[in-house]
Amino acid sequence: PRRAAVGVSGSPWDADYAEAVSDDRTVKTSRPGNGYVERLTVPWYWWLAGAVVAGLLCFEVTLAANWGDWMIGAFVLIVAVIAVLLWSMGRTQIRVSADGVLHAGKAQLPNSVIARGASIPASAKSAALGRQLDPAAFLMHHAWIKTMVLLVLDDPDDPTPYWLVSTRHPEKVLAALDIPDASATSVVSPEHSDREQG
Repeated sequence: PRRAAVGVSGSPWDADYAEAVSDDRTVKTSRPGNGYVERLTVPWYWWLAGAVVAGLLCFEVTLAANWGDWMIGAFVLIVAVIAVLLWSMGRTQIRVSADGVLHAGKAQLPNSVIARGASIPASAKSAALGRQLDPAAFLMHHAWIKTMVLLVLDDPDDPTPYWLVSTRHPEKVLAALDIPDASATSVVSPEHSDREQG
């Protein structure tokens, strides 16, 4: 059965997104790509902001107490906590293995159960995560990553309709999975998307 998707008028890409989620055509893949690895690190300027915060906290420590050797340990602890926090936020890895399996953190998705895929640009991210989001979808979202990849499943044993995964290079993820990019290969008008709903 065809899964209904919300069509959003005013943006051709939003119609592509709706079609990718709702279309029952299946694109089967037979050959895996060359693999792909990406770590979803935080932006470099977050580290700069972290250094500023660490400096301010260290300064507050010097104002709150008399100078002592223990302060050196406090400074090291403050810097270490902020550094570990930023590192842990960006340690998630997106990987497509040579046999065509997507690894998103600990979750795995073989390309054999992917029916369609599409890149989600920054301009359509809010719609994909808002009014168009299916509560049953698998979601791996990192706010500092502006783009995502949409992977619609064709697996009768899995109730998950599709995956939405943050990635800086959705086109490379799709290429590694050997999945055509619906947002690049199809031109769907908002009116066509509305007809799909009917």
